[in-house]
Amino acid sequence: MTRKPEDGGIESSRNMTPPTEDGFMPLEEPAHPGWLKIGEILKVSHPVFANSRFLIGYHHSSNSYLLAGDYLTLVDPGNDYTIFSDIEKLGFNLIDIKKVVLTHGHRDHCMGIFEMLRFAPIFESKQVEIIMHAAGPQEFKKLTTDAGFPPRELTGGETLELSGFEWEVIHTPGHTIDSISLYHEQTGTIITGDTVLADAMEDADQNAGGDLEHYLYALREIMKRKIVHVLPGHGVPVAVTGKRAVEETYEAVMMKVLGVAPADNITWMEGAKRLVQKGLLAEAVYCCDKDLSLRPLNLTALQLKGLTLNDMGRCEEAIEDLDLVLAREHHNLYALTARGQALLGLSRYAESLPYFDEVLAKDPEIKEAQVFKGMALYFLGRSAEAMKIEAFKTEFNDRFRHLSERNRQEGNP
Repeated sequence: MTRKPEDGGIESSRNMTPPTEDGFMPLEEPAHPGWLKIGEILKVSHPVFANSRFLIGYHHSSNSYLLAGDYLTLVDPGNDYTIFSDIEKLGFNLIDIKKVVLTHGHRDHCMGIFEMLRFAPIFESKQVEIIMHAAGPQEFKKLTTDAGFPPRELTGGETLELSGFEWEVIHTPGHTIDSISLYHEQTGTIITGDTVLADAMEDADQNAGGDLEHYLYALREIMKRKIVHVLPGHGVPVAVTGKRAVEETYEAVMMKVLGVAPADNITWMEGAKRLVQKGLLAEAVYCCDKDLSLRPLNLTALQLKGLTLNDMGRCEEAIEDLDLVLAREHHNLYALTARGQALLGLSRYAESLPYFDEVLAKDPEIKEAQVFKGMALYFLGRSAEAMKIEAFKTEFNDRFRHLSERNRQEGNP
C-alpha cells in the first residue's frame, strides 16, 4: 500500500477494479456491498454486534464501523459523503449518532465528520461527541471546535462507553503518533484503524509523527490482549484469526526496522541477533520463540533468549531457558555466567557465586564473570574481597565517579 501525498488517502488494490484480460478497464465497477452486519461477518452473537454495521472503504475513504445499541457510535466516518444517506436507508436516524471516534487523524478516516455536521439536526443539537487522541491534528481539532464540537481528547488507557458497551482505548502509535485502537474484551475484538490491516502493512507516516519503533511498541501492547477478531481501517475484517493478523504485522514491522526486504530470506535467529544489536529485546525474544517453536532444543536460540531475558530483568524466565542449555552443555561458560547473572538479578547473591567461580576457574580472563562476582560479594557485605577483583574495582570506581558527577550537575550532595 502507498499513501498518496496529494490527498492523504489510501489507494488499496482491494478497492480497485482489475482490468479485463485484454487490458481494458471494465465500463462499470461491481456494485459496492454497502453496510454489512458485523455479527454475521465475524459469526459472533454478542449483543455488541447484534445490529452493528461495517462499511468497506471506497477508493479514498477508510472503513467505517457503526456500533448500534442504546444509541449510535460511528468509528471513523471516512471521507465519503454517501455513507450518511446510506445509514438512513438502513433504518437508522442520523440524529441518534451520539459519538464519533477517530482511530487517527488522516483525512481518509476523519474528514467525513464535516459532511455529518452539515446535517441540520445534528449541527443544531450539538449532541455529538467527537473522540480522538490528544496528539491528533491541531487544525482538525480547531475546525471542529469552531463548529461547536470540541473533541474529547484521549491519551490511552481509558475505558469508553460506546452505545452501551465498554471498549478499552489502546494508544497504538507508529503509523501516526495519534493512532488508537479500541478493544472489546468479551469478544476479543479490536478496531485497529491502520495499525493492523488484513493483508498489508501501513507505512509510518513521519509527517504525522509515525515511527517504526513506536509501531513495534504499539503491536506489543495489542499482543498483550486476547485477540480473536480484527476490524481494520481498510480491507475486510479478520474473523477468528485476528491474533495471527497482528503477529504478521508485528513481524513485517520488525523486518522493516531491520531493512530486510520481503523477498529476502532471513532466519528467525538472524533476525533475533540483529534485533539485539538494535536494542529491541522484546522483538529478539519473539524471534527466538518462533525459532524454538520449530526447533524446541535449539541451544543457540535458548541461550540467546536467556541472555536477552536477563537484560530485560526477566530473570526467572531466563533461568528456565539457561537450565535447558546447561543440561546439555554443562560447561558452557556463557550460559553459566548468564545463570549466575540471573541469580544476581533475583538478589540470590550467595547462590550466584558458584557459577562465577566455575567460569573463572576455566577462564580467569572473562571480565563479565569477574564483575558479576565482585557485585555478588559486595552485596553480601564482603566489600574488601570484592575490591580485590580488579575488573570490579574499576567498574565500581567508574560508576561511582559518574554518579558523583551527575549529582554535582543536579546540585545534589
